[in-house]
Amino acid sequence: MKRFIITGAPGAGKTAILRQLELDGFSVVEEAATDVIAAAQARGTPEPWTNPSFIDEIVHLQRDRQMRAACQPDDIQFHDRCVVCTAALAVYLGYSSSALLVAELERVKNEAIYQNQVFFIRNLGFIQPTEARRISFEETVRFEKIHEQTYRDFGFELVSIEAGGLMERVSAIKAAIL
Repeated sequence: MKRFIITGAPGAGKTAILRQLELDGFSVVEEAATDVIAAAQARGTPEPWTNPSFIDEIVHLQRDRQMRAACQPDDIQFHDRCVVCTAALAVYLGYSSSALLVAELERVKNEAIYQNQVFFIRNLGFIQPTEARRISFEETVRFEKIHEQTYRDFGFELVSIEAGGLMERVSAIKAAIL
């Protein structure tokens, strides 16, 4: 099975790309951070990212989703982010790497869970805030740089998917894997 990561800055269009890939018949594994944020906000914590345990909650959910997806019969899977993204998020938020985060990064590397080729979705030049995405465009650009460097530091090859129309971006991804 080939597992490809789709990543990039918040608001870059990853979700729309993943929904189209899913409509085109590909298996998609959902992102964890947004769901962790939504669950915490539903429990009355408006900014869960201010708690250092936030990173480990994401790591747990990402690992669980990746392991469940490993049982699927699909030849190709697209993962909406992965633990390397969570490492970048920890840097962005100013948190040190927890033992759980380090262990999961090592597991992913040692078991070669993901393809080395990562699709890095470039920002669209603006950001649309949501309940879970409370970040300015300037902060998005800063996070994008941290994100990109973190992937490079872990030895991944980034395939840049530039801003453009949805079908153009999806076609670029498909052309790279087929």
